[in-house]
Amino acid sequence: MVATAATSAFFPAASPSPSPNTGSKSSKTGATNLRVPKSKSGSGSLQVKANAQAPPKVNGTSVGLASSVEGMKGGDDMPSSHSHPRTFINQLPDWSMLLAAITTIFLAAEKQWMMLDWKPKRPDMLMDPFGLGRIVQDGLVFRQNFSIRSYEIGADRTASIETLMNHLQETALNHVKSAGLLGDGFGSTPEMTKKNLIWVVTKMQVVIDRYPTWGDVVQVDTWVSASGKNGMRRDWVIRDSGTGAILTRASSVWVMMNKLTRRLSKIPEEVRGEIEPYFMNFDPVVEEDGRKLTKLDDKTADFVRSGLTPRWSDLDINQHVNNVKYIGWILESAPLPILESHELSSLTLEYRRECGRDSVLRSLTTVSDAGVGDLGTPRGVECQHLLQLENGGEIVRGRTEWRPKYANNLGSAGELPAEST
Repeated sequence: MVATAATSAFFPAASPSPSPNTGSKSSKTGATNLRVPKSKSGSGSLQVKANAQAPPKVNGTSVGLASSVEGMKGGDDMPSSHSHPRTFINQLPDWSMLLAAITTIFLAAEKQWMMLDWKPKRPDMLMDPFGLGRIVQDGLVFRQNFSIRSYEIGADRTASIETLMNHLQETALNHVKSAGLLGDGFGSTPEMTKKNLIWVVTKMQVVIDRYPTWGDVVQVDTWVSASGKNGMRRDWVIRDSGTGAILTRASSVWVMMNKLTRRLSKIPEEVRGEIEPYFMNFDPVVEEDGRKLTKLDDKTADFVRSGLTPRWSDLDINQHVNNVKYIGWILESAPLPILESHELSSLTLEYRRECGRDSVLRSLTTVSDAGVGDLGTPRGVECQHLLQLENGGEIVRGRTEWRPKYANNLGSAGELPAEST
């Protein structure tokens, strides 16, 4: 349409020629008779009838009747059939149409440029602008970027441990999906789906060197390796996408469970054939902590929180409580002075059994390396945790280590940053 408008502006269409039937004897209402004097040649008189209407226009210029009559001189009884003589002036284009065509072209070009210029201005988002992730390192490592949202930070103005754990879980599932192994289940392969098998985590170790803040973009890498005969290990590394500095490392062990019987299962050969091509021969990113986790009870626990129940939103697609929710419940019984003066630096969890939507739980915590009255001192603190059912069944055992806040930024534990003046 733009090209048509531009063409018509430069080459206006020719006006139609006047009708040759000007010698008709019948006349319309309001017509006047014009008599042309006899020519000296004695060829007779020529009577012309013209309509008393608005004078015709050629290229926007009015043309009078005198001009029309003059164009008929020197001929026979029939008028001349040629149009108004072409001159340089009436050959010029209609400048208003030309201006409109040029404006339309520029607006269309600007719109197309804006549609193509969709890339974000931040360099740290160019590698993965939509946060969909991609396969790297010969198809064995999955990488995905996450931007820390305002609703993912806590009272310390940093991302919460639940946010980081959700990033680990998201990349694990997207890894399976990108590899083409996602069946009709929560991370299950097609062969696992046929046999009603699902993955369950048995142990998780997380080390946090530094927490990202609101607006930071983190890069998460994950891969899988073999763990014994019937297990799989999954590792993660979270980096600052701008500097490449490692923020968090995590290692986990997974086994298979029958979705119907809720019992652990060996890895079938069909499933092994699906997942083994993606195994990497790497050591765990977090060194194995061989210390035994202590079993707590009402006598050995310093803090107890009872009456914890899962909500509908806490359940995953397999109808059991999401693993990340367990961490929040464990920290429910952590003493407030630790939460106010320290930040979580490492976490070790051993999952004993699953939790259903009708379960009622208790969270128990004991402080190992410091008395309750010394929790505000600027040194590291270690806690032991137990999440159990009201009837005593163990859900998760855990160990957490805490460092004083701002220790990473200032180098001296417990020292608060000075307010700017």
